[in-house]
Amino acid sequence: MDRKKELKQLFKETKVEAGIYQIKNQHNHKVFIGSTRNLKTLKGKQFELSMGSNTNKGLQDEWNRYGKDAFAFEVLEVLKPKETGFFDMKRELQKLEEDWLERVQPYGERGYNKEKAD
Repeated sequence: MDRKKELKQLFKETKVEAGIYQIKNQHNHKVFIGSTRNLKTLKGKQFELSMGSNTNKGLQDEWNRYGKDAFAFEVLEVLKPKETGFFDMKRELQKLEEDWLERVQPYGERGYNKEKAD
C-alpha cells in the first residue's frame, strides 16, 4: 500500500472526539472556553491565532502581545455519546459548554468569552 492510501486509511480509522477545550493565558491566567465536534482541530485554533485571524478580539490581541508561548491549550472534557437511543451531538456539546462556562465564568477580567444576553 502506498503512503497516501495508508494515511487515508489511518484517517478513516481515527476516532473523532467532540469536547470542551480551554485556551489559557499563562501570563494573566485569563481563559477562553470553547467547544468543538473534533478535538483534533485545536491545532487549527492555534494556527488561526498565529495568523492573526481569530474572531475573538481580546484573545487575538493578547496572543499578539504575549506570543504563543504564553498560552496553553487543554482539553477539559470529552463528550461521551449515549450508547442507545437518539443522540444530538450538537445540542449535547452546547449543554456541556454552557456547564463549563457556568463553572469557570471566563468573562471580563477572568477570560475572553462574552456573556450571552438573555
